[in-house]
Amino acid sequence: MKSSEIIEVNEVKNLCADSNIDFSQLEGNHMIRTDETVTLYHGSKSGICGSIAPISREHCDFGKGFYMGTDRTQPLTLICNYPNARMYTLSVNLSDLNIFNVEVGLDWALLVAYNRGKLEFIKHSTVYNRFASLSKDCDMIIGYIANDRMFVVLDRFFNGDITDMALINSLAALKLGKQYVALTEKACKKIKILDEQVLTGNDRDKLKQESEARRSKGVAMADEICRKYRRDGRFFDEIIKGR
Repeated sequence: MKSSEIIEVNEVKNLCADSNIDFSQLEGNHMIRTDETVTLYHGSKSGICGSIAPISREHCDFGKGFYMGTDRTQPLTLICNYPNARMYTLSVNLSDLNIFNVEVGLDWALLVAYNRGKLEFIKHSTVYNRFASLSKDCDMIIGYIANDRMFVVLDRFFNGDITDMALINSLAALKLGKQYVALTEKACKKIKILDEQVLTGNDRDKLKQESEARRSKGVAMADEICRKYRRDGRFFDEIIKGR
């Protein structure tokens, strides 16, 4: 390991120690190389026009890219309110790509915070710079989905309403699916469309009901966990203070 890499690892270890978090739960974060081909799913509000490209909105979980998930129901619930929605089944060849795999935990939450613009008030700090460069030179990021249930918990964490311990235990309980985000044109060229499905009005109505039921159940579960850990851990501003 290079000296610069050791310094970065030590910074994260110190951050975890300050926050009462076991560093071992973050050690799965690493660059990977694989020849695997995976089947993933993508939901589009109006259908894919032209070539697949990394052109999502700027402030998504892992930045601008083309987002795909391992759980077919997740993208369906995101597009069920749109009459021209399309559901895609995709084949993705991961060979010859620089891939960053980020496991669920504080690292994941702070990377999402950075990409959603929640760390701008500490721009140029050690924490900000680390997460700004974490996926540098990556073609793809693999990480857990901050779905509609998790949005609520993340926002409460970023707004200082709950601690890191409440957040991490909520993450574990909600059992989020994974998302693969193609960040470069190189990664996007590895994606092939296997199937395109048009959602009918009945499909969308059923998905709306399912989405709301799952969201309510998830939020209730997270609320219970947050109450349990309300006195444990540290708050968002305490974690990044002075870093």
